[in-house]
Amino acid sequence: MKENKLYRDFFLHFDILAMMGIFLVVLGFLVTMEHSVYSLVFFAVGIVTYMFSEYLTHRFLFHIKSPENPLLLNLIKRLHYDHHKKPNDLKLLFLPIWYSAPNLFILCLLFYFLTGSISFTLAFTTGILFMFFVYEWKHYVAHRPLKPKTRFGRWLKKTHILHHYKNENYWYGVSTPFVDALFGTLKDEKEVETSQTAKDLEKRA
Repeated sequence: MKENKLYRDFFLHFDILAMMGIFLVVLGFLVTMEHSVYSLVFFAVGIVTYMFSEYLTHRFLFHIKSPENPLLLNLIKRLHYDHHKKPNDLKLLFLPIWYSAPNLFILCLLFYFLTGSISFTLAFTTGILFMFFVYEWKHYVAHRPLKPKTRFGRWLKKTHILHHYKNENYWYGVSTPFVDALFGTLKDEKEVETSQTAKDLEKRA
């Protein structure tokens, strides 16, 4: 597959374009406001918040026991179960806008209530969106025939492949291994047994 097409498949995907539009609107408002060192601090807080949100959501929501309610089951299938069944299916690689946008809004609204500052909230939102795109890109690279240029990037791709094909109970961090290391789910692959349900999360006990 030609590299140009691989890049187009990412940057021209509807969900990425929609989130990029939100990012540009947020950035547009942010540059019109006065800033201080706290803007950088809250930008960093946004990055860290996304890192933890990514991990916790992946581990405790996307990997929940199969819901009995048909609507909830269909939602979780689209969000993650089907991705484990067809890891390289382009249609299942990206978080859908109907999931990403409301979650972004809720996080930023909570942050605004905590700080009471629009400029700080916009800086926080920019940090979240920056890390969101890092996540989506790293996830995309992990499943497409793109070779990361750095040793860290290649290792990160390998750990995500292990999550899909070795054991779904480890290596939850897609954009970073930091939170995995913190919560004990970053393992040496030789110490982990091969799971029988890595490709079919609906069968998890």
